[in-house]
Amino acid sequence: MRIAMIGATGLIGKQVVDRLLAREAEVHAILRRPSGRTGAGWHEHVAPIAEWPQIAANLSAEIAISTLGTTMRAAGSEAAFRAVDHDAVIAFALSAHESGARHMITVSSVGADAGSSNFYLKLKAEVDGELAKIGFDRLDIFRPGLLRGERGGERRLGERLGILVSPVANLFLQGPLDRYAAIGGNVVADAIVTVLSDVAGGRYVHENRAIHRLARR
Repeated sequence: MRIAMIGATGLIGKQVVDRLLAREAEVHAILRRPSGRTGAGWHEHVAPIAEWPQIAANLSAEIAISTLGTTMRAAGSEAAFRAVDHDAVIAFALSAHESGARHMITVSSVGADAGSSNFYLKLKAEVDGELAKIGFDRLDIFRPGLLRGERGGERRLGERLGILVSPVANLFLQGPLDRYAAIGGNVVADAIVTVLSDVAGGRYVHENRAIHRLARR
């Protein structure tokens, strides 16, 4: 299994890589800086984002995975945020598809909505929609709730507070509201690796309930 991946060093990405390498997959991670990871099956391609599409085109991977995502604080502006969370993802997906990838997996966000007045949620929906038009045989879109797990110093204060209260908040987020509940990055990683073996074509959107179900398979 030859996989091209962006976002391989983030909260979800690094756990996906752990699982893929344990399954002896060939993982080609396209990165902005060296990861320090080594091991059989691990290949990293370090370059500026502008060069990522050409790298993806040269890889001829079977599967493309994007767990890439920045924060507004790290990006510094809406334009810079869009350049990473939208432009880089779409350019990578287009190149991967043109070079032979037939399955695309991406991590979006709960509440993604093209009609939202929220910049983040509107952009995420825009990315999801554009990926669906590229022509992958199968597209899996993961829309988890608030992600729990070690993410270093990039957490915003609101996220940190949300994680602290999430055990209690999750008790009240039942039924249709369970898609907004906090969820472990490890659970999302398990679910992503599970869908790699699903061969049915089409577009699939996975929110918390479906993510938990996939992770238990």
